[in-house]
Amino acid sequence: MAKWTPTHEAPEPLEGPVVATITGGTIVWFVLFLVQLPFYGWFSDHGHTWWVWTCLAGGGLGLIGVWYVRRRDAAIKRAAAAEAPPAEKTPAE
Repeated sequence: MAKWTPTHEAPEPLEGPVVATITGGTIVWFVLFLVQLPFYGWFSDHGHTWWVWTCLAGGGLGLIGVWYVRRRDAAIKRAAAAEAPPAEKTPAE
């Protein structure tokens, strides 16, 4: 069996509004949890309580994700600022 080797270089990763995306997803998980909470008895009767707890776990993991991507975004900005040449000062007239 031959080892697979790529025939072209991998594309650059896409960068977008990562913090906003993770925050939005986290909010959706918490909203789903809150919407399902009044029906906990029905979920319990039908053996589907894991749906409720999955939404809570998604919201909790989303909070960790928001913390992580905010720190990552700040680190990327610090690295870009460190690589940029210092701005030249113009003489005062």
